[in-house]
Amino acid sequence: MHVPEGFRDAGPTLRALAAARGLRIGAAVNVQALRDDADYRAVLAAEFNAVTAENAMKFAPFQPERGIFRFDDADELVSFAEAHGMTVRGHTLAWHETLPSWLTEADHTPGELLDILHTHIQTVVDHFRGRVFAWDVVNEAVAEDGSYRDTFWHRHAGPRFVDLAFQWAREADPDARLFYNDFQGEGSGHRAKTIYRFVKRLRARGVPIDGVGLQMHLRADRPPNRRHIVRAVKRFASLGLETHITELDVRVPVPADWLVLDRQASVYGDVFSAATASPGCTNVVLWGFTDRYSWIPHRFEDWGAALPFDDSYRPKPAYAAIATELGKRNSQ
Repeated sequence: MHVPEGFRDAGPTLRALAAARGLRIGAAVNVQALRDDADYRAVLAAEFNAVTAENAMKFAPFQPERGIFRFDDADELVSFAEAHGMTVRGHTLAWHETLPSWLTEADHTPGELLDILHTHIQTVVDHFRGRVFAWDVVNEAVAEDGSYRDTFWHRHAGPRFVDLAFQWAREADPDARLFYNDFQGEGSGHRAKTIYRFVKRLRARGVPIDGVGLQMHLRADRPPNRRHIVRAVKRFASLGLETHITELDVRVPVPADWLVLDRQASVYGDVFSAATASPGCTNVVLWGFTDRYSWIPHRFEDWGAALPFDDSYRPKPAYAAIATELGKRNSQ
């Protein structure tokens, strides 16, 4: 496969370093870039052993019209992963964003909405049965006070949607790992404790949940505490749950100088140091890998450069920091 000239120095890839310690290192994939950009495909296959669809596996892309499922983009991603020995995380089955208008603008009863969600989960998970090893089943469903967040699904279908979503996913693929995914679960603050109590209650009710996904869309000037990440993973492990870091990027003000990029590298290094020190953390997914296709500049004005490769696929200090932490673990 073509590899962009000079995209990295000689030495083990991130993929090789991660695999040597049994860790999956993944990236969220822009399917259009995968289709059109040979350099994107080459670096992705060389450096990562896992992928997540950035958008192609969300509700609206899968079911733009009721009962009409479109799998072309997701199928292309899964086929690419299989051809290159990569595992696939599915993202996401029940979330309150990226929903089609036919769903959100119609007047459905709670029972009808649960039927729609059931059909969606059953159809999607069954389509990829045995090919997607883990699913973010429910995304961002908990509020700060520990109650259910006021979302489309909770407001119109009721709180049962969470338990049922996991049950339906388990029925559709008994071997897939099922995750609850949320933000700020890695800290020591109130939200982290709330997420822990939320998944603990799911476990107590017998909901078939296997793990917790920690979203980490970070700012370089507000880094998480490494010890807090380790502690969060241990807390979830005490419930019999594994942890995946599911959405890692570290944004900086742009244009970024080397001092800022070194600070960013330190944050990436701390996150991977925590991951490699935590047996319960088995998967780390970057939300993209090259600044060329990052979502950050489109969402956060004057911020960007959030990923380990720049927009020309040159490795940044963050790449070296990740490789160093993975290498430390391998050398022990």
